Amino acid sequence: MMRRAAVILLAALALLGAVVSASGQQAADPLAADTAAAARLAPSLPGARDFVAEVRANFTAEARRYSRTRQALAFVSAGYALLVAALLLFSRLSARMRDIATSVGRYRYFHTFLYVALYAVVAWVLTFPLSYYTGFALEHQFNLSNQSFGEWATDELKGLMITIALLGLVPVAYLAYGALRKSPRRWWLPLSLGTLPLLVLSVVITPVVIEPAFNRFTPLHDQALRQKIVALAEKAGIPGRKVYEVDKSRQTKKFNAYVSGFGETQRIVLWDTTLKGMSEGEILFVMGHEMGHYRLLHIWKGIVFYWVLLSVIYFALNRGLEGLLARFGPRWGFGEIGDLASMPLLLGAVGLVVFLAQPLTNGFSRYIEHEADVFGLEVTQLNEAGAGAFLKLGLQNKSDPEPNPFIRAWLYTHPPLMERVRFALAYRPWERGEPDRLYHAPR
Repeated sequence: MMRRAAVILLAALALLGAVVSASGQQAADPLAADTAAAARLAPSLPGARDFVAEVRANFTAEARRYSRTRQALAFVSAGYALLVAALLLFSRLSARMRDIATSVGRYRYFHTFLYVALYAVVAWVLTFPLSYYTGFALEHQFNLSNQSFGEWATDELKGLMITIALLGLVPVAYLAYGALRKSPRRWWLPLSLGTLPLLVLSVVITPVVIEPAFNRFTPLHDQALRQKIVALAEKAGIPGRKVYEVDKSRQTKKFNAYVSGFGETQRIVLWDTTLKGMSEGEILFVMGHEMGHYRLLHIWKGIVFYWVLLSVIYFALNRGLEGLLARFGPRWGFGEIGDLASMPLLLGAVGLVVFLAQPLTNGFSRYIEHEADVFGLEVTQLNEAGAGAFLKLGLQNKSDPEPNPFIRAWLYTHPPLMERVRFALAYRPWERGEPDRLYHAPR
């Protein structure tokens, strides 16, 4: 949860984003046998595997408890973040931290960094009980974590240190508060303009700077599988020279894979849990899904989407926060939005609006995830492998496969499991001689 807190800390001023998650396979060459097997196992044939029944059978009472607890925690976390912001403001703790920061040295850059560091530490301490329950206790209760408390706490502290270091090296808060001071009536515009390059920077550095601090990335050991992944990447039109596996089993039993980075930082990454828990066909379908994110420019579309959203939020808050300052500023110990002590107000307000906008942001996320599903099926034509991959992902994550419309809209960044399984089994345009919707062979 500390890494989520780090994202929120930057997100109020920049929203570190990234759009990736789970699913890939291929046809005509190393994968031809798997494609033929998938066709032979089509669900319309007698004795076909009943994935729908398996989905429902695997959503046990235990999985239901975990899913409902996670859903409740999503709302509790949003309220808790507001309570922390209110505590920092009404206790005047934020104003005291500002006074401490500004009393050391003469340089405004150092004052800003020292305040942000103090803020990060205090927020980390205040949110630790919820972080502990969400990130450690609950995961152990349902046998999803492989970490000891010491390992988990070390990762949390490491996340805190990385957050502070990055905020020192990348002067996010310093530049943002400079804009707030110079344009107290129109601060939303320079903040919006500054958010875009920061979002791009976060996508570039995350796979090569942040992620390796928590896990070990090594070239994929299974050379036969690597060649098939590279062949699939070539078919998808992606340079696949860098294929890595990462030791996520240090932390979790869950599965995942992704394609990330730009240019020389571009990489294909498989969690070791995925390698151990999925069949070759399922792994290749997962990779096809992730390659779809890359080929369909979902990372760039995500950056633009969240930049526009944050710009609208900044604009909406530009006037709304003035009223709160006029009423409560004297009690909080500051009267201007450009005062460093206003950070809990800014973070709390942006966080609240982002939470209220989740039906919109999750709708966008589900749309691009569905596009990646379509691409993965088209590039691999491995329908049963895709359904099997979704089934295993859902089984490991213990998520509700058929949530009610409210929960689906508010909390689901991916289409629910049952939707994805049914689509994977039914989508076969190539069998009807129809053109693919999203996959086009590179020229």
